[in-house]
Amino acid sequence: MTIATASGSGREGIAPAPLHRVVIIGGGFGGLSVARRLRGAPVQITLIDRRNFHLFQPLLYQVAVGALSPANIAVPLRAILKRQSNAHVLLGEATDIDVIHRCVMLSDGAVEYDTLIVAAGARHHYFGNNQFESLAPGLKTVEDATEIRRRILLAFEAAEREADPVRQQALLTFVIVGAGPTGVELAGAIGEVAHHTLRGNFRNVNPADARILLLEGADRVLPPYVPELSEKAAKALERLRVTVRTGTVVTDIQPGCVTVRTKGHDETIPTHTILWAAGVLASPLGRVLADATGATLDRAGRVLVEPDLTLPGHPEIFVIGDLATINDASGKPVPGIAPVAMQQGRYVADLIRARLRGETLPPFAYRDRGSMATIGRAAAVVDLGWIRFSGFFAWLTWLFVHLMYLIEFGNRVLVLMQWAWNYFTRNRSARLITGDSPFPLTRGK
Repeated sequence: MTIATASGSGREGIAPAPLHRVVIIGGGFGGLSVARRLRGAPVQITLIDRRNFHLFQPLLYQVAVGALSPANIAVPLRAILKRQSNAHVLLGEATDIDVIHRCVMLSDGAVEYDTLIVAAGARHHYFGNNQFESLAPGLKTVEDATEIRRRILLAFEAAEREADPVRQQALLTFVIVGAGPTGVELAGAIGEVAHHTLRGNFRNVNPADARILLLEGADRVLPPYVPELSEKAAKALERLRVTVRTGTVVTDIQPGCVTVRTKGHDETIPTHTILWAAGVLASPLGRVLADATGATLDRAGRVLVEPDLTLPGHPEIFVIGDLATINDASGKPVPGIAPVAMQQGRYVADLIRARLRGETLPPFAYRDRGSMATIGRAAAVVDLGWIRFSGFFAWLTWLFVHLMYLIEFGNRVLVLMQWAWNYFTRNRSARLITGDSPFPLTRGK
């Protein structure tokens, strides 16, 4: 499959000039920001993604604990771009890039480009222990979220049927590896499920007996945040009966247990539910680009880009979002978060427009508007740089910001209504066990 060059109308006998072909790999925050910003530009946009929807990843953890359904945080890409006549969506998987002939190779064809934007994102990073993945899923996709939801709910179901108190306690032990924003939010949400949502739902087991362990190799939770907010987050987790263990690293994971090391001491923790939130690894397309262009990769597989987000020696190729690594004004790498990808996407679109006019732009400069994380009902931490706060008002700020980032207005209304219902009732209506047969209820038993 080859996408032909679009053409406009012209005077009879004169061939119209072809439109500039912009190909975007990835329909996440970065790629979608480029496409939408180029609305009305004299370009032909082809957006390629393996999935037919844009996913709001910051709220995946709420799907994982049954607070939201996948449809609340995902919107079909074609629906988003349906009124943008210069945008074309392709469902496909990019497998290679021919930089000489300027062609993206798909698993079932090829797409030619004049300008290429690679915004393929990242996946879980097990730091050389890929065998952990089947036993400790991460949280990057809808399937990850529903699988985690399945494992959490199955653990309570299996505990209900378990007569042996030792095995029952192992079933009610939940281990989250990594105390960054995802790990903190996930641990807090599981704490709410155990101590509030499932109260009175079981007859032979008390969900409040659940033991929730949050493991972090650094000396505090939320390491990227200032110590003051890390301390407040830790206290909020403690109120949800989450046990935080810092200075702790995972050395092995086996069915039914995880081995950790703290200050040189090894300990094996019996558990059937281990969740991974310890790091990210860039898309394999980073390696493809490095092999094709000689670009440099960092330890996480991210591509080192120029100040204008292009590849060295290839001004026609941009890399943005989680796949790119670039330093901010202070010399520190910009974080792999949605606002960064969106700002980069808008910058690339503006630079493409400028180039078509024969102009250029200053280098990309990230504007840090702050960071935030929620730790359960009416508890969050917010760092806006000029002000830092926590508690109920931080939680309201978190709610507002995340609602505004949701793409479709309909999704905002649905999520707001669901959050309001969850807040007043402490219920989570999407507590569905889906996927493969739940029997047997646990592995290795």
